[in-house]
Amino acid sequence: MRELTRYLTNKLYLTPQSRRVRAWLKVNGDHTLRLNYSLSSASIVFDLGGFEGKFAREIFEKYGCKVYVFEPVTLFYRKLENLFEQNDDINVFPFGLAGESTRVLLGLDKDRSSTYRLSGETQEVQLQCFGDFLRTNEIQYIDLIKINIEGGEYDLLESVLAQNLQNSMVNLQVQFHDFVPDAAKRMRNIHQGLSRTHELTWCYPYVWENWRIRNYQSGAHLSSSRV
Repeated sequence: MRELTRYLTNKLYLTPQSRRVRAWLKVNGDHTLRLNYSLSSASIVFDLGGFEGKFAREIFEKYGCKVYVFEPVTLFYRKLENLFEQNDDINVFPFGLAGESTRVLLGLDKDRSSTYRLSGETQEVQLQCFGDFLRTNEIQYIDLIKINIEGGEYDLLESVLAQNLQNSMVNLQVQFHDFVPDAAKRMRNIHQGLSRTHELTWCYPYVWENWRIRNYQSGAHLSSSRV
């Protein structure tokens, strides 16, 4: 009887995160929302948290755009380098982007690698200032920036708003994480800041959401900047 009770409990009770993910899966978001943008071969896409390159590969295959992939974990970076070595339109960088240039300790756990999870194997990784990277590479607009950096999104976006750099992002696709201290409050503050220049086009809390710059016209912000 206890085994049956446990089985029924697991089937009937869903954790908050399970409910969030279920709603996302219901709309097949990974294959629809995350890839459906007004992009072209002239577009620039940033992929923060490249991991194994799935998003970069799929967005390039669909639009033929220029993709910048940022991956500070050495193992994943080397795999990405090998994966895209024949593709001149996908550039892979061995560092992450953040509010400031620094080195941090990262807990290694595949796609859950994070500065907030330091049990087990770790690696010191390089982060480069987001604004400095844009200025150095003369990039005015990013047509789509995808951010999945396991808690680092808060510091990055808070810095972007503080430096008034949000107008460089036409579309911002971000995954917020709830294991960060004061996550809900910080996310609300970021939302409030973004809402001054962007509109929320779709949102599955703590799964994925997208912000698009206000008064958007397809093709109006396409950047010709190149590394």
